[in-house]
Amino acid sequence: MKIVVLDGYGLNPGDLSWDAVSQLGELTVYDRTSSEEVIARSAGAEAILTNKTVITAEIMEALPDLKYIGVLATGYNVVNVGAAREKGIVVTNIPAYSTPSVAQMVFAHILNIAQQVQHHSEEVRKGRWTNNADFCFWDTPLIELREKKIGLVGLGHTGYNTARIAIGFGMQVTAYTSKSSLQLPPEIKKRTLDELFSECDIVSLHCPLTDETKELVNAERLRLMKPTAILINTGRGPLVNEQDLADALNAGKLYAAGLDVLSSEPPKADNPLLTARNCYITPHIAWASLEARTRLMDILVENIKAFQAGKPVNNVAR
Repeated sequence: MKIVVLDGYGLNPGDLSWDAVSQLGELTVYDRTSSEEVIARSAGAEAILTNKTVITAEIMEALPDLKYIGVLATGYNVVNVGAAREKGIVVTNIPAYSTPSVAQMVFAHILNIAQQVQHHSEEVRKGRWTNNADFCFWDTPLIELREKKIGLVGLGHTGYNTARIAIGFGMQVTAYTSKSSLQLPPEIKKRTLDELFSECDIVSLHCPLTDETKELVNAERLRLMKPTAILINTGRGPLVNEQDLADALNAGKLYAAGLDVLSSEPPKADNPLLTARNCYITPHIAWASLEARTRLMDILVENIKAFQAGKPVNNVAR
């Protein structure tokens, strides 16, 4: 079985091993592949693995040997699943591998904003504490999380894990979810979307990106939020209208935002959030802990083995 990895660098920049995959077939790994190179590099392959490299219907048409597409992520919008289904090509994803790491990143952003860790550490390095008249200093609000209200938009794997951490901090947890109130633990209260945005001190996005959720956070919804509130997005960049969020931050209508994803990655230099007030951005790394990527690699191997055995799992093209 000829296996081609089109963009392996994101998963494995050198600290993991492809050995377990190479034992399943003739493996070729490319760090990155442009759209123009996909067909030539995949020629004759029965299996191609992709993270962000787009696989269109036209590409599938040009690859008659292709039987399997493995997406090296949970989201699989980079593959035309409908076309794969029509051609009988199995498409698998990697579900829930990064759940603990993403929930951890949510609170990395929350805690950085609440305690201004980055800012005060930088001030100490500049010598400000050394030259301070008092034993301590702070020049931003310092926020205690206990009893603060956090609203989770979506209560799947990452949303629920984030809720558990919030409960540990003594926060009041609410969620906008398709689950009924009877399905929720007593510590999590169900709210409508507008109630959640208007009531909560922190709103964290954990819903999938769909036509319905695109730009779910926009000027209208931001107007519902408290001027002291914080928005966190570790989900998908297009869940947020970025200009509307930048405008709200710059006008002081929202206290801060912590973002691990943007609508275009890497972002364009003129993205308004790059210079917005109190906007803290990490470069889409919530998923990228060594532990999470190790789980991803392990699940990938099991996905391929199951396909080879004729019993595919995590098949999103059924």
